[in-house]
Amino acid sequence: MEMRALGTQGLRVGAEGLGCMGMSAYYGATDEAESLATIHRALELGVTLLDTAETYGPFINEQLLAKAVAGRREQVVIATKTGIEIGDDGTVRGHNGGRDYIHRAAERSLRHLGTDYIDLYYLHRVDPAVPIEESIGAMAELVTAGKVRYLGISEAAAATIRRAHAVHPLTAVQTEYSLFERGLEENGVRDALDELGIGLVAYSPLGRGFLSGAITSPDDFAEDDFRRTDPRFQGENFRRNLAVVEEVKRLADAKSVTPSQLALAWVLRQGAVPIPGTKRRRYLEENIAATGVTITDEDIAAIEAVAPKGVASGDRYAPELMSNLDG
Repeated sequence: MEMRALGTQGLRVGAEGLGCMGMSAYYGATDEAESLATIHRALELGVTLLDTAETYGPFINEQLLAKAVAGRREQVVIATKTGIEIGDDGTVRGHNGGRDYIHRAAERSLRHLGTDYIDLYYLHRVDPAVPIEESIGAMAELVTAGKVRYLGISEAAAATIRRAHAVHPLTAVQTEYSLFERGLEENGVRDALDELGIGLVAYSPLGRGFLSGAITSPDDFAEDDFRRTDPRFQGENFRRNLAVVEEVKRLADAKSVTPSQLALAWVLRQGAVPIPGTKRRRYLEENIAATGVTITDEDIAAIEAVAPKGVASGDRYAPELMSNLDG
């Protein structure tokens, strides 16, 4: 797999990473043995960036990664996140971007990950009650202490990114980005990243699985799958979005690729590092094959015709989660 510079601070990763969240939370039943096999297969295929967070479980996903990379630590770039307070009992308490919590959370993540350093440490969500300078300053202290190598921020507005970068250079911004979600192209975030030399890590690059073409009904989801509350998968929104997916499938068929591969190849063409999540080897292999798909200017024009900016119907989160996004 091609290696890419993620930002301009020196970090290099495989062109496609792996989002590990669904292996432990939010997407129905889990299978630790298959998840471990999926991570190992990802490493065999050239993936280096493994994305997790202490909220995924909570804690369970970081502990899963510790098992997966035991004896292979130097092969991987581990990205995890802080800024959403979790008690040691696993109780989620909301935003906390304060210095003391960030330092405590980092020590706990190091223990759960079974490592003495975190490659890429994100502020998971911006705490509206704490100046971003304080949060990033606390994370910068972890870099100085050798416990973290590079810093990032997730779901931050352009102005927040600029303020954070002024405290300590950011390596990456992680945000949702796909054919279904292109807000960063219009809200100034992409311009800020290009100007400041910050890498873009795209989560949910398959529209939470919608762009795979495999979802045909909201009833496809397990009872504990959070997509049952996602506005884009409900009612008229679902029907409208499914019509867009059918057009993407048509274009994919014309190129003899799957819809997932076309959608991921589009994200790769935009210069982002996608981190599609999966907990099964067969989907992992399909996703990684997208790194070998060539997207021409003609393909881009055809994709834009069926999936222009703002094409998705419905907000990307339920209201209580939308309120957690910066800006």
